[in-house]
Amino acid sequence: MSQVFDLLHPQLQRAVKEKGYTTPTPIQREAMVPILKGRDVMGCAQTGTGKTAAFCLPLLHRLEQQHVGFRPGRPRVLVLAPTRELAAQIGEHLQAYAKYQKTPCATVFGGVNINPQIDALKKGIGVLVATPGRLLDLMGQGACQLNDILAVVLDEADRMLDMGFLPDIKKILVRLPQRRQSLFFSATLSPEVTELAQSFIRTTPVEIRIDPGVPTVERIRQQVYFVDKENKYALLKWVLDSPKCFRVIVFPRMKHGADRLAKQLTRDGFPAMALHGDKSQGARTRALEGFRSGKVQVLVATDIAARGIDVDDVTHVINYDLPDEPETYVHRIGRTARAGAEGVALSLVCAHDRNALREIEKFIRKTLPWDAEQPLHSDAARTAMGAAASRPPKQAHARPQRAAAGTPVSSKKPVPKAPKQPFYQRHQRPKRGPVGPQK
Repeated sequence: MSQVFDLLHPQLQRAVKEKGYTTPTPIQREAMVPILKGRDVMGCAQTGTGKTAAFCLPLLHRLEQQHVGFRPGRPRVLVLAPTRELAAQIGEHLQAYAKYQKTPCATVFGGVNINPQIDALKKGIGVLVATPGRLLDLMGQGACQLNDILAVVLDEADRMLDMGFLPDIKKILVRLPQRRQSLFFSATLSPEVTELAQSFIRTTPVEIRIDPGVPTVERIRQQVYFVDKENKYALLKWVLDSPKCFRVIVFPRMKHGADRLAKQLTRDGFPAMALHGDKSQGARTRALEGFRSGKVQVLVATDIAARGIDVDDVTHVINYDLPDEPETYVHRIGRTARAGAEGVALSLVCAHDRNALREIEKFIRKTLPWDAEQPLHSDAARTAMGAAASRPPKQAHARPQRAAAGTPVSSKKPVPKAPKQPFYQRHQRPKRGPVGPQK
């Protein structure tokens, strides 16, 4: 076992061994020692690099060492996550790490009944994992207070901003104790994210950047398939028919497209389920469990799942539609090649996607290879150029043809149509005449 894991409490070491952790990842190696010392940390690392263990393990160690008590409704450690899926994933890892400790952990998020979450908080919680909206609901009902917080973690901070959680985060920050340990993790450090970090962390933090200049995971084999729009679904089925595609995430652009695509794939013999924000929490949980267990071959997910899905052995990520933001492409393909494994990321690119592809290649600083041997290759999509390729052509107005020489031209002007009467005039009831004999 590596030296950084040897610093942990023996009960945590036992759980780490059972999880199969032998060599710490770079973010774990750099972040765990400062966190164990109580320092504030601001970390930037790619998705799938082990950030969850990097902050969960040392925080559980600190709680065990300090012998703190757990009062009803007053957690000692708070972890904020942007999505239900990521919160549930962090909660699962915490339960596994703390299985030999007496540190109770709980996960709260929206979309499910709040009463069981209130009951869990009443029992006393050591570590609380929460989405911002549900945490504010619990605080508003008096079920949760943050006065006893020793450490707080903001995970996937850039995703928090993308989803519009900044007002909620500010409301939570003012309720936290001034003296606390603050841990801030993000996959990117844009100016907006850095500004949030400065308001979140009040001391001089230990800054950790793991490969900040390499935005994609090098173990992922990325490839582009140029295809005409009408052949895209047929090409997807051809890809999925390979025996190597046994656990695949497909990313369309729209929610209704995800539902339709999942139904089509299931009908054609590829077991699939959709995952997006309009699904109930129960449906989202069933989709993830089916995908993890292997009952579902294809998970058709919108970008809500680009982060927060931690499923082993995802063989392929397929961009059925390219994302609007280049950064989202990186988060999508990061669902494969996790925990040292290799993976494949395929992008089905039509003519109107060419500008989006150029932006992605500019962002990752490499040209993606393309395959002309696939059966539905389209040279028209490959050679599409400029902004004209990104939108359908406008319908040209028919121009009057010029009369041939010597042909008489009519001098008559078209008679304008009479203006249409308003609705209330067209549908007025006829006036009735006076009743009785007329003089």
